[in-house]
Amino acid sequence: MPDVLVELDDSVIERLKVLADRNGRTVEEEARDMIIRAAPLTPEERVEYSRRMRAMQAKPATLLSEDVIREARDKR
Repeated sequence: MPDVLVELDDSVIERLKVLADRNGRTVEEEARDMIIRAAPLTPEERVEYSRRMRAMQAKPATLLSEDVIREARDKR
């Protein structure tokens, strides 16, 4: 991908410098992060992201709620 040249007002550049400094990043890193966050995911990307997040979650318990209820009832 070719380099993107964007002309920004000095006030915008100053704001980016302040934000970058506050976040411990370079101005380029700060701008890149803003652009990435502003670019919405496609439906396919959202599905893939959801699948990856689900795969990272703990596996569901094999414990059934009916069994828990019966056990609690039987202890009374």
